[in-house]
Amino acid sequence: MTSHDAEVRALLDSRVEACRAKDIDRLMSHYSPDIVYDDVVPPLQFAGLDEVRGNFVRWFDEYEGPIGLETHHLTLVTSGDVAYAHMLHLDSGTRKNGLQTAIWVRSTVCCRRSGDTWLITHEHISVPIDPRTMQAWFPPEA
Repeated sequence: MTSHDAEVRALLDSRVEACRAKDIDRLMSHYSPDIVYDDVVPPLQFAGLDEVRGNFVRWFDEYEGPIGLETHHLTLVTSGDVAYAHMLHLDSGTRKNGLQTAIWVRSTVCCRRSGDTWLITHEHISVPIDPRTMQAWFPPEA
């Protein structure tokens, strides 16, 4: 593992920890001012820190307590001042309506290094579906 790999892994780990804790300021510190974030909820694309922040606040507000977010199958590639990663996340927790949920989410993250700082410049989230039911794919234990 290169030092850049370790730095980007640390960024991704910190991003997940900030999501779990619903720490919006810590989370947003990982994003570039020109972030473009593709999500599964309308309007499907959020551009800039204000729009992305609002989308995360919306997501955080759906949960009663902390968000369970586990990273699986992380693949990371770095080259010079750019990096990308793709992974699966298991997103779980208690919704404000009391419902316990768990859902798989796919994530692709692109980063750029400026000086000594890596920032996320693009993130793409998608939800895998069961083609038989056209419903979101839930883990077997859900």
